[in-house]
Amino acid sequence: MTAEMYETGLDKNAANYTALTPLKFIERSAAVYPSRLAVVHGSVRRTWAETYARTRRLASALSARGIGFGDTVAVMLPNTPAMVEAHFGVPMIGAVLNTLNTRLDAATLAFMLNHGEAKAVFVDREFSAIMRTVLAAVERPILVVDVDDPMYDGSGERIGEIEYEALLESGNPAFEWQPPSDEWNAISLNYTSGTTGNPKGVVYHHRGAYTNAISNILEWDMPKHAVYLWTLPMFHCNGWCFPWTVAARAGVNVCLRKVEAKTIFDLLRSERVTHYCGAPIVHNMLVNAPAELKAGIDHRVNAMVAGAAPPAALIESLEKLGFELTHVYGLTEVYGPAAVCPQQGEWKSLDIGERARLNARQGVAYHLQDAVVVLDRDTMMPVPADGETIGELMFRGNITMKGYLKNPAATDEAFRGGWFHSGDLGVVYPDGYIRIKDRSKDIIISGGENISSIEVEDVLYRHPDVLAVAVVAKPDERWGETPCAFVELKAGATATAADLIAHCKAHLAGFKVPRAVEFCELPKTATGKIQKFELRKRARSVAAIDV
Repeated sequence: MTAEMYETGLDKNAANYTALTPLKFIERSAAVYPSRLAVVHGSVRRTWAETYARTRRLASALSARGIGFGDTVAVMLPNTPAMVEAHFGVPMIGAVLNTLNTRLDAATLAFMLNHGEAKAVFVDREFSAIMRTVLAAVERPILVVDVDDPMYDGSGERIGEIEYEALLESGNPAFEWQPPSDEWNAISLNYTSGTTGNPKGVVYHHRGAYTNAISNILEWDMPKHAVYLWTLPMFHCNGWCFPWTVAARAGVNVCLRKVEAKTIFDLLRSERVTHYCGAPIVHNMLVNAPAELKAGIDHRVNAMVAGAAPPAALIESLEKLGFELTHVYGLTEVYGPAAVCPQQGEWKSLDIGERARLNARQGVAYHLQDAVVVLDRDTMMPVPADGETIGELMFRGNITMKGYLKNPAATDEAFRGGWFHSGDLGVVYPDGYIRIKDRSKDIIISGGENISSIEVEDVLYRHPDVLAVAVVAKPDERWGETPCAFVELKAGATATAADLIAHCKAHLAGFKVPRAVEFCELPKTATGKIQKFELRKRARSVAAIDV
């Protein structure tokens, strides 16, 4: 006999093979834990049975209006119960969820609705004014559903054909939805926040959403009934897949319309929040909040950070609050986080500076992502694990997008050589952990020497007065480019440009020291990422300093 014996008469069938989908998570939680709390939003407190019934109503109501397999349903919503429900109700009928960035301009939003061919859009009243302008530019009929969240106390009129709760009332709470026939089917559409040209539409599949949701649990050792606070926008990479993760654990979605320190600390205490995610700006806001707001947190809180590496001061401040920080890395194209920096037991005996250095690395692949590697971009061969040789970080595995919607050329280029090209440059250490050195476009070349903007930023973050910092290239007649630092100081801080320059001189080679420093509020995206492309424009007019 040959290996064929393991294929003969052993075919896939309905009994031994089903498509993976995160939609099964809510079905199970509603069946096993029907009376467990699922959603908290102000005075609203709903169980998993109630939430599941609402998602089925949503699926039923959309189906009755002619929306089905392959249709795009867009949502312009903050982190409210309707946003949680959309992550299940929309794909239950084979439709594709397109979560819109609530801070974008009208022209970009109109492009997304047209490019994605949205057949319906849900609009929170807070965004009705801009969406009225957007809808005037939509090129096809579109169902507009108003979401009148009782927690919103601002202005804004209804602009739709029907209000969300009325839409749900028209649906069937026992609607018999069908899982996807193929786990490769699209589940969501997320647009990149590109800095030039139109954004690209990143398409996720059910298999990837399922595997990343499970990986989130594994990386965090997330227990049953975890209480998750929505500090991270659900429009960003589908909230890093956490709507599906929370459902898998029959946890609690603590919704949050607006990220404010007082509200966050109040909810941490009142709901006994166990987990939250965010960009560095969110964690910095919390550790720098007034002491009276932080008082009374007497339980462990697990925090996840992505973006800039967490500096020692941030890690130390979070530890004093009783928060444990996990550093993750990813991009929209890999469902949010797809790499993590697991902390080793022996790190606990190290001083805070060394622990921060180790924890600043992007680490290793998520459990259910096949690999994240650093390859030479020309040869596509691995770089030496010496912590010095720079290559490009690349991903491969199930937690990787299907591709870019209607953009085969960009898709082919992104997947060149059988890997997803992140555009981030980094190194591999002897222990196998990866660290980003910079984005390829953010390397500063000064007098022929490469300067990592991240390295300079890391040093500036060590200064006790610095809240946030971004370093970009400033044109220089002699050197070609030199580092220019844009700095946001903590409240009440008094550091001067000279102070920061002196601090850098103590920790960096001379050619890496910024020759210009400007104090300002840093421009940021809706997810808290610093917009370096805006700072590059400003750098041309910032005066240099004699260093």
